[in-house]
Amino acid sequence: MKVSLEGLKVVTAQEMARIEKLSIEAGASAEHYMLTAAKNIAEHVMYECERHDYPQRVVLLVGKGNNGGDAYAVGLCLLKKRYDVKAFCVFKDKECSELNQKYRKAFSQAGGVIHTFTASEDFPATGIIIDGLFGTGFTGEITALVKQLIEKANASGLPIFSIDIPSGLHGTTGKVQGAAITAKITYYLGLPKLGFFLRDGYEKVGQLQQKSFGMEEAFVEQAKEEAFLVTEKSMPRLLPKIKRTRHKYERGYTLVFAGSKGMPGAALLASLATLRAGAGIVRLFHPEGMEEVLSASFEELIKTPWSPLKDQQIFEEMQRAESFLIGPGLGRTEEVKQEVIKILSQATIPCIIDADAVEIFAKHIFKHSQGIILTPHKKEMLRCLECNSSLEDEEMLMRCQQFADQRSVTIVLKGAPTWIFHPHAPKLIVPRGDPGMATAGSGDVLGGIIAALLAQGLPLREGATLGVYLHALAGEMAALAKTSYSVIASDLIEYLPAVFRQMQAY
Repeated sequence: MKVSLEGLKVVTAQEMARIEKLSIEAGASAEHYMLTAAKNIAEHVMYECERHDYPQRVVLLVGKGNNGGDAYAVGLCLLKKRYDVKAFCVFKDKECSELNQKYRKAFSQAGGVIHTFTASEDFPATGIIIDGLFGTGFTGEITALVKQLIEKANASGLPIFSIDIPSGLHGTTGKVQGAAITAKITYYLGLPKLGFFLRDGYEKVGQLQQKSFGMEEAFVEQAKEEAFLVTEKSMPRLLPKIKRTRHKYERGYTLVFAGSKGMPGAALLASLATLRAGAGIVRLFHPEGMEEVLSASFEELIKTPWSPLKDQQIFEEMQRAESFLIGPGLGRTEEVKQEVIKILSQATIPCIIDADAVEIFAKHIFKHSQGIILTPHKKEMLRCLECNSSLEDEEMLMRCQQFADQRSVTIVLKGAPTWIFHPHAPKLIVPRGDPGMATAGSGDVLGGIIAALLAQGLPLREGATLGVYLHALAGEMAALAKTSYSVIASDLIEYLPAVFRQMQAY
């Protein structure tokens, strides 16, 4: 049974505006959209206030467009629930959209307090902020006064909930328009915008929460996507099935070609992650001379030294194994380079290529490339693309997809968020994980997880996607227990069993 990986479409701000306009031309009501969005956002805001014990004190940041009208409408819902709500606005009533003016008046009549923001205005010490200054359609430069308001909001220490997009962030490019709100939660309306995942976007949006505003599905189907969010509900269905009668080779046999005298830890992290992610047997091929430093490693690992003159066993075991992880901690010696080329020239099983081996692969053509997953971070990918300087994000995404198509490889572009490219398939985004995962060895763990999943029979795209997702959830759990400051790579392996337990519950 095929499992769909594509979840919500990710679209440009212009594309979202286009389909919304189409729906209104077909008879939908912009005011009904505003009220539906406001009701759904207000309900979640109240949930967050109760969950975190925030005081029921709210400051609205209100712009002149319909995003500001959304903020007033949310404020109205909260006033009805006896919240103390006031609005900071920086535009005169006559400058505002018709719906903005209408709900500004309704908000005032319901007891909401409206302040014209000045540089001397201060935020309360407690409560929350709801950001409705600018929507995804905003493309201009912000005024000095608006910049002050945004900077004061960010510096207030109060949690900020943005409506559709953090104000000041470009919905398509992810560029900051002089200053931008740093949101705790972004309640995006309809579909997520591409700018959430480019440049400064992912830093600014905080937790992403989809909220419906009542658009019919027929118009969503017409939207042209730039990528898809991975569908999380499909992830448990990808887990390899467990047979009562299976033996260790049926669980999957993985080879790991990794390590060097200065970096034994990378090899061990990758190997242990492979076992913890379900492989039945793991054999580590490491350079000769590392026997002593590896002697105290975990007992379940099979360790086999190699040298350029003693590498026949690698090719013999390749005939028995189901996957091969190549690269963690290998270094860049000429011996390593030639051995990687030799392995990839003869490989007949799925290979996950990480770290220094990524660039080696990129500079050579191999007949087996359709069975390969590359797991570079952005700098490694730039070297693969033979770019010495950074690319604009949009160009980077386009070039990665071209590389995947031309070389018939799957690419896991590691980062926050992680992007997945597969030949002639839609781009996938996995917006999960924690900042604490930015630690040495985290990528080695990811490579091991993916290697285990391929050894257990998952296809490349599915194995890469599930591997990234498991890795991200393990990072989130580790950070919850140990804080983002204290997470180290081995913590990700420690929390893998809890991730599997949680996913099996679905």
